[in-house]
Amino acid sequence: MESEEHVSLQTPSLNDKRQPTDPSAKGTETAVLESAFDKSEPPSQQRVHSVSISMTPSPIKGILFNPESIFNNGILDSSSAATSSSILPEAAQFHSHALPKSSAFEDQAIQIGHFPYQPSIESSKDKRFDNFKTWSGKLERQISLVSLLKGKAQRKSDQLENAFVQTTDQVDPLPADRYFDALEGPELDTLKASEEILLPEDKQWPFLLRYPISSFSICLGVSSQAILWKTLPTSASTKFLHLSIKPNLVLWCISVALLVVLACIYLLKIIFYFEAVRREYFHPIRINFFFAPFIALLFLALGVPPSICNNLHPALWYILMTPILSLELKIYGQWMSGGQRRLSKVANPVNHLSIVGNFVGALLGASMGLKEGPIFFFAVGLAHYMVLFVTLYQRLPTNESVIPKDLHPVFFLFVAAPSVASMAWARIQGSFDYGSRIGYFIAMFLYLSLAVRVNFFRGFKFSLAWWAYTFPMTGAATATIRYSNEVTNVATQALAVALSLIATLTVMALFIVTLLHAFVLQDLFPNDIPIAISDRNPNKPHRKWYQSKHGNPSDKDIDKSSKSATGSEKRDLEI
Repeated sequence: MESEEHVSLQTPSLNDKRQPTDPSAKGTETAVLESAFDKSEPPSQQRVHSVSISMTPSPIKGILFNPESIFNNGILDSSSAATSSSILPEAAQFHSHALPKSSAFEDQAIQIGHFPYQPSIESSKDKRFDNFKTWSGKLERQISLVSLLKGKAQRKSDQLENAFVQTTDQVDPLPADRYFDALEGPELDTLKASEEILLPEDKQWPFLLRYPISSFSICLGVSSQAILWKTLPTSASTKFLHLSIKPNLVLWCISVALLVVLACIYLLKIIFYFEAVRREYFHPIRINFFFAPFIALLFLALGVPPSICNNLHPALWYILMTPILSLELKIYGQWMSGGQRRLSKVANPVNHLSIVGNFVGALLGASMGLKEGPIFFFAVGLAHYMVLFVTLYQRLPTNESVIPKDLHPVFFLFVAAPSVASMAWARIQGSFDYGSRIGYFIAMFLYLSLAVRVNFFRGFKFSLAWWAYTFPMTGAATATIRYSNEVTNVATQALAVALSLIATLTVMALFIVTLLHAFVLQDLFPNDIPIAISDRNPNKPHRKWYQSKHGNPSDKDIDKSSKSATGSEKRDLEI
């Protein structure tokens, strides 16, 4: 009767330093089974296993155990064991090895989407910026996750799916009411205390993400100076100054170079971070700055030096006015149609940019000899300017009642529209008649009412909003020169020279300070918070999660309301 021998095998712990005293089969069996248990169990769930094997004393003691080939459904396969004994090495040594990291760390890594202990992933790179890229890298993240979690995809599929859903649903276009819920301030550029953003607040973002569309206001200030210094030497009322036309050429060249550089930078933002551009476009206030590059092109056409071109082709006017008309159809339509983007809700001094484009276009068209087109844009601008002027004066309860000091310079945009409108009507009529003078006097009164409020423009730090001083002041100075041509006396001539000098010094000072903050202090472009707000209010519960967990019949009403809200948001985005 064959005797049976029971062998008990246990896996070693992490600090087990045992070395087998002899290369016996028993040591080999223990090493192989320990390796097998390490592969079959996750590190965080390892425990001591006890295996009892019934076998004869003599023939089996040299067998190399392979759990996959020797055991068949928990029963020893004698044929596989015999085969394994033929390839047994002469001497096998036991090598203890450190256990891999616990799977608890892997679970946490999957939930947050980072794997800092993997050498193939840059731990210093924040993946949250990828959500705003044109090619967001979602495919790359999926490939890397699959490669890192190969062999565990089935067990972690739910976590991965939730992680990818979380990253993809945070970059959808936002409705206007979401901007009003998450942001505050007259320009909706300050995050509310109860809100969170999608990008890190404690580090500096990539430059293109921090580069705003409002940077084109610099082009407006410099290019308007080119118009001023073209008007000063060529006007009859300022001939006594004996000024040269060369400053006009220099300023015009600087304006062209500046516009090209800023446009190329923003074009790179469109190429690499299109989601950020789209969020700026849907922003109720930021959308007005999309007029700025096209208005700057109109300024360059008006201020072109005589040495370069005397008569521009009228086709240029149609090309430049097409994008302005397209933007006006969108914005003015939103003002009339109501909803979250109605004028009483979004009224801001920055809205004057959408008005000024009409008057500058009318001025350029009339200078080229056109009639109907300039009158059309002048009429559209005049109608909407009166509505905007009254709305801003009323300061409805839906608007911010107090504008922060940092944004006080934008009040000078009140001066821009009437001063440019007076010159446009004078060019259409052929003289600075009573209609032109009405617009000019309105501009002068607004200019004077702001100039006497010295304390209103002190005590705030520099920002791009300061450039709101420039082209309204330059426009008022240019309109004064045109008025002094009609009413020539010492008072009008002195006023024209004084306003021109103030506008020129202001632009020069701002240009120097801007270069200082851009290249020396490097704080000109802080993190652009408004583009990084999340698409849901953190204070509101996630209705879909609640319904999937509880499934209460009363949630049907919630589902209906959410569908109606979603439908209104979609309509708001489409308008």
